[in-house]
Amino acid sequence: MVKILLADDEYRIRQIVKDFFCAKGYQVIEAEDGEEAIDLFTTEKDIALVILDIMMPKLTGWDVCKFIREHSNVPIIILTARGEENDELHGFNLGADEYISKPFSPKILVARAEALLKRNRTLTGENKVAGKIEINLLAHTVTVNGNKIDLSFKEFELLNFLIDNSGIALSRDKILNNVWDFDYFGDVRTVDTHVKKLRFKLMDCGDYIHTIRGIGYKFEVSEDEK
Repeated sequence: MVKILLADDEYRIRQIVKDFFCAKGYQVIEAEDGEEAIDLFTTEKDIALVILDIMMPKLTGWDVCKFIREHSNVPIIILTARGEENDELHGFNLGADEYISKPFSPKILVARAEALLKRNRTLTGENKVAGKIEINLLAHTVTVNGNKIDLSFKEFELLNFLIDNSGIALSRDKILNNVWDFDYFGDVRTVDTHVKKLRFKLMDCGDYIHTIRGIGYKFEVSEDEK
């Protein structure tokens, strides 16, 4: 069951949205303020879509959107009464995928959400297999030799990016820009740190990640393991 995080301080809005999504077979997790939204997103590792109101207590939807984008590429829909152009542009600049103004049609909201989910391949249940590693895009899980391993959001995204670019020597800057986004102000040593942790968690399959001296890293599975 695809899991959706809904954050809105209005109970009536949450109930309407939840009813429509549940009728379509989705699981909806509710948050009534920004802090709870971040707590739930951090705790629930397999959230496939986030719907955010802007004006919420404790932390705004902007704050939540920014936090999520720092950790994940999960689709985000901004659902708010603030329909000014500047607000909409701000939402897109923070990484939101859709911006829907209140009052809204629940049917249109569901349709746009499903379009986003399909675009991100989360509804296909498609798995990626590389040697002894298998990534489940729907569940956001990774198994090695059939055993599930726990990865952080960034470790998952790093592994996914490396597998998508198998056989290609990737510079640290390229990895940093694609996994941590272009506006990340950290150091390229962040890449080395995460690669080290990822190799350890992948156990024997950590050898798939090769260090390319003077460049960065390359993910490659040996011919006898393909």
